[in-house]
Amino acid sequence: MNLGLSQTSGSFAGFEVDRTERLTLHGGGELTDRDLMSPYVWQEPGGDYGIMVRGVPRHGRYASDTGQVWYGTSQDGLVFTMHDEPVLAPDPAGLDAGGCEDPTVVIENGRYIVYYTGVDAARSCGQMLYAEGDSPTTLVKLGVALASSKTEGNTKEATVNRTSNGGWRLFYEFARNDASLIGLAVGPGVAGPWHEQPQPFAPRADAWDRWHLSTGPLLTDDPDHPVMFYNGATQDAHWRIGWVMFDRDYAHVIARCTTPLITPPKLSSGVVDIAFAASCLVPAQAAASTGSPFWLYYSIEDRALERAVCRRTL
Repeated sequence: MNLGLSQTSGSFAGFEVDRTERLTLHGGGELTDRDLMSPYVWQEPGGDYGIMVRGVPRHGRYASDTGQVWYGTSQDGLVFTMHDEPVLAPDPAGLDAGGCEDPTVVIENGRYIVYYTGVDAARSCGQMLYAEGDSPTTLVKLGVALASSKTEGNTKEATVNRTSNGGWRLFYEFARNDASLIGLAVGPGVAGPWHEQPQPFAPRADAWDRWHLSTGPLLTDDPDHPVMFYNGATQDAHWRIGWVMFDRDYAHVIARCTTPLITPPKLSSGVVDIAFAASCLVPAQAAASTGSPFWLYYSIEDRALERAVCRRTL
């Protein structure tokens, strides 16, 4: 059991991991020859689960692309049957000619909106794109959701939440001064126009997340205390998963873990030292109340997918 704890302003908050489980993917065609990253899992109204996952050419060999996005379904959220063809693949003449990465799925009025990172043809940088369709297999690419800029390059890793007035709140990762950081913007629609907000939180000196930060999924079962399970790292990119708690309007941080919630297992030489969160959900069969068990999906070693069964300690 792992604990992520914090003591802030006299209040105690924390989470624990009951167990971790390896995801199994069947089928997928070419996906079976790729490493797996960015598992975005959601539950459909009928109870089954969907997944979108980035398939990466193995051993860092980006001869064809930096990633493509596959879709699959599951009855238990652990064993998935994948479609044989990717649902998002590079367009040689498009903004994502170098690769399609980091899917985030939003279901809005029966439509599937997928934010993803489109890597340019030179594969030197990317920006946040989006696609939409009436099913995960009929997506149409619609262009830029949040562009990169000179000061906030490589916009990616979308985390989306609705504001109290019905707008969109978009957390994202960006690059600045050789570090990954987390930004926040709000807007009226899927692709903005976006209005930048203050940086929601920053790296901490002498801590496990002292250099890099990247967005992770939100847990909103307690709307007064939403939590992001974010990704943090040292300068040499040893990524771990932690959490930060906001107030209802995401204007202030009210608690933050002092130690990682999830750390990769001890690795053999040459294996990437990374655990990286992508999605979480409270399954419908769990009690619909604060403190219900929830599932946190993440990748390890930039090659395999796991699920942590977690709960609040209070």
